[in-house]
Amino acid sequence: MSDETVSRSCALIGPFGAGKTALFEALLELGGAPPRRARGARGVGLQLGGATYLGESWSLLDCPGSIEFFHETEAALAVADFAVLVADPDPARALACAPYFRALAEAEMPYLVFINRIDGFTGRMRDTLAALQALSRRPLVLREVPIRAGEQITGYVDVASERAWRYREGAASELIAMPSEIVPREQEARTGLLEALADHDDALLEKLLEDVVPTPEEVFEQLRRDQRAGAIAEVLFGAAERRQGVRRLWKALRHDAPSALDSVRRRGVAAEGEALAQVFKTLHAGHAGKLSLVRVWRGEVRDGMTLAGGRVGGVQRFVGDEMQKVAAAGPGALVALGRLEGAMTGSVLSPDDGAAPLPWPSPPAPVHGLAITTEDRKDDVKLSSALQKIAEEDPALTIAQSPETGETVLQGQGEIHLNAVLERLAKAYHLRLATHRPRVAFKETIRRPARRHARFKRQTGGHGQFADVTLEIAPRGRGEGFSFIDKIVGGAVPRQFIPAVAEAAEATLAKGVFGYPVVDIAVTLVDGGFHTVDSSDMAFKTATRMAIQEALAEADPVLLEPIDHVTIILPNEFTSSAQRLLSTRRGRILGYAEKPGWPGWDEVEALVPAAELHGLIIDLRSQTQGLGTYRRHFDHLAEAPGALAEKVAVAASR
Repeated sequence: MSDETVSRSCALIGPFGAGKTALFEALLELGGAPPRRARGARGVGLQLGGATYLGESWSLLDCPGSIEFFHETEAALAVADFAVLVADPDPARALACAPYFRALAEAEMPYLVFINRIDGFTGRMRDTLAALQALSRRPLVLREVPIRAGEQITGYVDVASERAWRYREGAASELIAMPSEIVPREQEARTGLLEALADHDDALLEKLLEDVVPTPEEVFEQLRRDQRAGAIAEVLFGAAERRQGVRRLWKALRHDAPSALDSVRRRGVAAEGEALAQVFKTLHAGHAGKLSLVRVWRGEVRDGMTLAGGRVGGVQRFVGDEMQKVAAAGPGALVALGRLEGAMTGSVLSPDDGAAPLPWPSPPAPVHGLAITTEDRKDDVKLSSALQKIAEEDPALTIAQSPETGETVLQGQGEIHLNAVLERLAKAYHLRLATHRPRVAFKETIRRPARRHARFKRQTGGHGQFADVTLEIAPRGRGEGFSFIDKIVGGAVPRQFIPAVAEAAEATLAKGVFGYPVVDIAVTLVDGGFHTVDSSDMAFKTATRMAIQEALAEADPVLLEPIDHVTIILPNEFTSSAQRLLSTRRGRILGYAEKPGWPGWDEVEALVPAAELHGLIIDLRSQTQGLGTYRRHFDHLAEAPGALAEKVAVAASR
């Protein structure tokens, strides 16, 4: 495999509103995509497009900007050769790029920064660069200096070549003489560039110390080497919707981005051997069936070949946003493979079914849930099938069947994420669904002991039914669970019926006075009576239910609510806001500290009732520029406040 024989790929990442999709469309348009692609189909999921620039084949991945689809960005970074972080020019919005800089560092992905929408920018580029640099673990090197006419940016100077260009509407930029007023700023930026490069090149450092001007070839070569290695990140700018700076970006991708072979080495994949591919996205495309979008790491993937125990039912590459069938795809290609039923997102595919796994990002824990029901019960079976397919497409979506409430709950990354799932269920599977807030898995217990006697007697033709029990119930320590104690003496209840009493006692506690399971309770069988002919397991179960239900009402029942341990992760400038937010939700703040390895970010820990967590992520993101998130786990049960218990009791009585 050589660099000249493989395709390359680039992921466009960045926060919502930075203009990634406009840049994606502009790159495709200048890369030979059909003109209609410029209008684009804007979606919330990962979009794939194919382009050819100056004879080189490229796959472009347009990653969604909403933080609720961040897992799609992580998937793209796992398979792409290079990334372009698209940023807004306003320094005040730089913080929104923090998760993307962190993901790039964790993926060890080479990247450059493209500052978009500069056609309306009146601030200083150095301020934007400083704000972004504060978030990046790598040196950000300004490759261009803006040329202005008044407040408007009309062109740029390439500080590596020291040549100036003027933007032209709908055409390539025009080479011009460098304006004299820009020379001091250009020299300042060039010095910064050379110093950054000299950090990785002793020969260049020696020249700078001796005031020897390096040749353009030396600068370009070191820049290319450092950029491909991820030692630095170039910073370019433009206005994608006006096609300004897009050709310049294409040239940077062509010259400075790593090759597919570089990526193979970076991932530790052997360059030689049988075909090797990895699924980075799964789609169920109606009549076309299941499609697995894959990165070909090595070799050639062909129609009809066997991969991971399945036969490839078609290979399709992307031209613009459209798929075209091809016989085969080689190293570096991002293509769709048909009907590999056993392949899952993240799967490694090879003719040898035992291929070693490659690293893959773990799906994020859910932070928002909605209970769903079909409006027509006849659609229940269809819903089950549709949910299975959608969960296969979206690893960040969890389908939970709550054992406590019996509800089917969609759990995901936020309101936008779950709304997108509901929209897909409606459009692709024609399912009309009702949604509601998931019920909280309350529990009940008792505060004091109670004793009840119950006799069940029924006489019908033939054998009748008879059972007599006296039961005591008593509270146990929190977390000690259910206990059954047999204190029968003298055969008041025959031994063969006692297991039925124990079974019925535990089953009856599944629904207490408030309508929820009763926990941490001891039931003691202290006395009883029987009939030699009419007594039976069923009769003793019925008598037991009667006694338990009456005893619960007298034992000072109390509602228990689950309390979760919540850890909020957010930029430290919002820490006080998060604490106030938790307090309004009956949270008890445990403390906060800087998150290890995340400079400028805090973790706030609190104990919060589960009943107060619905919608927390919505409020949290609204107060943290969309950056805050949290994780949770069950901590303990606690007595619910009186007002909540009364509300639940009223609902249970209806």
